[in-house]
Amino acid sequence: MQTERTCNRKGEERIPDCPFHGGKTLCTSQIRIFKALPQKEQEILVDSAVHARYEKGFAMIEEDSPVKDIIVIRRGRVKICRFDAAGEEYILDILHDGQAIWHDLFLQDPVYHYSAVCLTDVTVCRISRQKFMDIIKANPETALSLIRMLSTELKDAKDKVMLLSIRSPEIRLAGFLLDKDMTCVNGKIHMKLDDIAASIGLRPETVSRNISRLEKKGLVRRLGQGVLQVTDRPALLKLYRTEKIDKN
Repeated sequence: MQTERTCNRKGEERIPDCPFHGGKTLCTSQIRIFKALPQKEQEILVDSAVHARYEKGFAMIEEDSPVKDIIVIRRGRVKICRFDAAGEEYILDILHDGQAIWHDLFLQDPVYHYSAVCLTDVTVCRISRQKFMDIIKANPETALSLIRMLSTELKDAKDKVMLLSIRSPEIRLAGFLLDKDMTCVNGKIHMKLDDIAASIGLRPETVSRNISRLEKKGLVRRLGQGVLQVTDRPALLKLYRTEKIDKN
């Protein structure tokens, strides 16, 4: 189920659960796709945003549905996934507070090529795709910044493909945890074994066994069910860089 209401910057005090209110900043200023926009244009987008709440398990995006909004996750965790012809799920990413769903935005007739399912109760800001595109058309310099940003996204996508080609489960897991450590909240990676396994093409028992190996080396730590922490990033990075070529 979901509920929606329109909010703007002037009404921020009426939205106590927004993680950006403490610093009195715009959520758009923290998100890569919006960073290049002038302050005034960011304010226009925020003023027009629709706030929505979704319950755990709700599919707020279904594959092949039209892209009408950029979705900013204010609180909660969202699973980005696809299903093959046999119905097997492949997890593409796990998003959390301060991240946004916007890929496929620039296609001519944009539709989502994935689904987005709430792993927890989620609150989001939905920003009109059309309004964003109108602002881009009026700001050529911003368009150039977006091209640079998209180039970075392409490199990240290639890195993920390379990660999945690594045969060693331990090194593949190490690379995945290094990537998640860069974007996790408060230094904690909130992912179940099944979700990690689906993300990197391994069995849950294989993931569990290799997490234990990394724990024994002092590189990661289990903080509870579904919560991991990288405890020695330099050593984990060294392991990944020095062994991925030999074991690939």
